[in-house]
Amino acid sequence: MARLTIALLWVLLVQGAGPTIQYVTLAQPKIEERLRAFEKKNGLREEKIRALFGEAGCPSERITEQPVKHAKAPNVMCSMARASERTIIVGAHFDFVDTGSGVIDNWSGAALLPSLFESLKTRPRRHSFLFVSFTDEEKGMVGSAFYAGHLDKEELKRISAMINIDSVGTGETKVEFTRGDKGLINHLITIAQYFKLPLGGVNVHAVGRSDSDSFQDRKVPAIAVHSLTEETFPILHTSKDQIGAIKMDDYYQTYRLMTVYLAYLDEVLDPDPPAVP
Repeated sequence: MARLTIALLWVLLVQGAGPTIQYVTLAQPKIEERLRAFEKKNGLREEKIRALFGEAGCPSERITEQPVKHAKAPNVMCSMARASERTIIVGAHFDFVDTGSGVIDNWSGAALLPSLFESLKTRPRRHSFLFVSFTDEEKGMVGSAFYAGHLDKEELKRISAMINIDSVGTGETKVEFTRGDKGLINHLITIAQYFKLPLGGVNVHAVGRSDSDSFQDRKVPAIAVHSLTEETFPILHTSKDQIGAIKMDDYYQTYRLMTVYLAYLDEVLDPDPPAVP
């Protein structure tokens, strides 16, 4: 267990002022281990995600399932609840098409959710976090559309951000610009530059929608993080989507970027109102 955490970082983004970020960094072998734990059937993947959330320390009462109409497997959720009603949702679908092993699309994203929870759970947060692994994205974003579609107006207002992770690890981290919330994108660029972590922009929205769209369609600020380029996009939905297509160092850098980004968002989104003199 001692090997799971290698650093506890406190970072002051502006010398003498600004938000302090605290998080735990997991060792690269643990991140790779969870990536290699993929199953080749969607029902087994749902069970594996639940098990990984438990391994990461998510209490059993906070691991829940949401049955989804017309889907065999449910959405799987781990919540990190705090006093604040404001919520940051981190999502990644676990299902894949029945070709290849679906490691890139999208076990690569789903396997990061338990590690991100584990990295952030070490201190009280300003926001509630909800980590959701969606079912049946490949059938038309069924799981995320069901989840977002059943939120009422008040629930929607309480969502500060939705961060979607889909098909990472084929190269350096990328972000979708065309539909992404500009404020969330700017925060991601800030963090990537400050920590000298790789980040590029590649728009894939023209060739496919992802679970972030289900939230953007309901006016929730959201972004989609991926790793795809013209060279790597053709791997998806083919026999080439295997563990060997993942560049492990790039995958680990994506995990690092997402960890500090989420910790940063927790500090800078929804600032507390100024004290009344």
